[in-house]
Amino acid sequence: MAPEIHMTGPMCLIENTNGELVVNPEALKILSAITQPVVVVAIVGLYRTGKSYLMNKLAGKNMGFSMGSTVESHTKGIWMWSVPHPKKPEHTLVLLDTEGLGDVKKGDNQNDSWIFALAVLLSSTFVYNSMGTINQQAMDQLHYVTELTHRIRSKSSPDENENEDSADFVSFFPDFVWTLRDFSLDLEADGQPLTADEYLEYSLKLTQGTSEKDKNFNLPRLCIQKFFPKKKCFVFDRPVDCKNLARLEKLHDEELDPEFVQQVADFCSYIFSNSKTITLSGGIKVNGPRLESLVLTYIDAISSGDLPCMENTILALAQRENSVAVQKAIAHYDQQMGQKVQLPTETLQELLDMHRDSEREATEVFMKNSFKDVDHLFQKKLALQLEKKRDDFCKQNQEASSDRCSALLQDIFSPLEEEVKMGIYSKPGGYCLFIQKLQDLKKKYHEEPRKGIQAEEILQTYLKSKESVTDAILQTDQILTKKEKEIEVEHVKAESAQASAKMVEEMQIKYQQMMEEKEKSYQEHVKQLTEKIERERAQLLEEQERTLTSKLQEQAQLLKERCQGESTQLQNEIQKLQKTLKKKTKRYMSHKLKI
Repeated sequence: MAPEIHMTGPMCLIENTNGELVVNPEALKILSAITQPVVVVAIVGLYRTGKSYLMNKLAGKNMGFSMGSTVESHTKGIWMWSVPHPKKPEHTLVLLDTEGLGDVKKGDNQNDSWIFALAVLLSSTFVYNSMGTINQQAMDQLHYVTELTHRIRSKSSPDENENEDSADFVSFFPDFVWTLRDFSLDLEADGQPLTADEYLEYSLKLTQGTSEKDKNFNLPRLCIQKFFPKKKCFVFDRPVDCKNLARLEKLHDEELDPEFVQQVADFCSYIFSNSKTITLSGGIKVNGPRLESLVLTYIDAISSGDLPCMENTILALAQRENSVAVQKAIAHYDQQMGQKVQLPTETLQELLDMHRDSEREATEVFMKNSFKDVDHLFQKKLALQLEKKRDDFCKQNQEASSDRCSALLQDIFSPLEEEVKMGIYSKPGGYCLFIQKLQDLKKKYHEEPRKGIQAEEILQTYLKSKESVTDAILQTDQILTKKEKEIEVEHVKAESAQASAKMVEEMQIKYQQMMEEKEKSYQEHVKQLTEKIERERAQLLEEQERTLTSKLQEQAQLLKERCQGESTQLQNEIQKLQKTLKKKTKRYMSHKLKI
């Protein structure tokens, strides 16, 4: 395996220039070279809250992502840094640092909302970084989470009169980590000590009531609960005194508050151990080229004034990858056949067996590298190309056999032809001598190896072309009586008819072999497709069950907090999810029967 390309420092992935989000081609080149699965950690938060420091620590460095030391937002757009994953072999850790939200110089928060949405879409772990405690001000600053459904679509065309609910997003949204910086309060509620995670859950509790104020209070909390089933919280003490904060990246751990150093270590350990590979619907693991494709598709959608759509994004990715999967499968077939086949083959079946083995392997390569092949269009394309290659090999095999046999005939029978020209057999008793010599040469021809499937046909064609010569020698042989000559003519005709019948029989056998090969090919494609559909079905049901479990847990929490209205809405979502689960199961079973 070729070594993975890792970066010595961060690079801008998505530039934010004059309010326009533009992809950096150099960063895409780096992504395209990462063949390993990627774990992507993105961090967002208000500017000047120390996001970049945490990302540098995840990269194993003190410096890298720009930290700055003024009240001006330093990071612009989204910056990327790929490093070997410290705890997962054969994985790459991609860190995304985003520009600070809420910079007054930007005028409006349109770009902030897109930066926030892109960080969610491109990560498997989403870190929200803020200062101090989780109070209403912190929640108000997290208003971007309430806009996600206005920035992202899960389906290209939702059912008529049906809004997308949070279940549509849960399956592809990342895990949520809230990091609280310069946290100075004791973690407790109602006089009881709390863990950081319990503090987060406590802070996300809803208030009862239906007033506008109650709704505004509950909205960001509801969105976090719905969109991010898996949540984690970390609190950090102030690392140093105020006058040394500007030099934070230059300070060694022993110069920092020991509690802070341990908190950062715990944070990094959690991220390394718990952040998952980005996985698309259907269990598709994302690698560098796939992440590159996601970035391009999302930015293209935003630039064209559309909303990034997960369904369309996955289908577009599938189109590209399935096309490449066909090419990989064909390349594997060509390689295997190139190694195995030596034309001409002795029999047609020998060639067909090699084709079938290579086709099976090629189909396996396609199945491994393809996903969401709608209506199996790319598999059908592969099957047609493999069928054409089989036919081409059969044609080449036939031509190679014909060339080989024609050359043999020229080499073996040319001396006999010379003797006929010299009149050696134009004498009494010459016919018997000629026939004996002819039989000896035919035997010699038959003993030659690797003549291929055209051996008999080419021989009979040659002998037929020499019938006039044979007849002339027969007629000039004065030893034979007229009756004997007539018998000999009939004998030659019978031999010719027998040879023709044998050729017809061989052609029928070849035809039957080709028909059987087509059926075997079809059954192999069906077998592998059925196995893949079963795997995808299991994966899809697992995703749906996971989402359903998340919804049931959310409902239980809401009921516990006595928010009956939200619970009723959630119950409707659960019922819809259960119906969807049943429909998809039926659809898969129906589809399986149609194969």
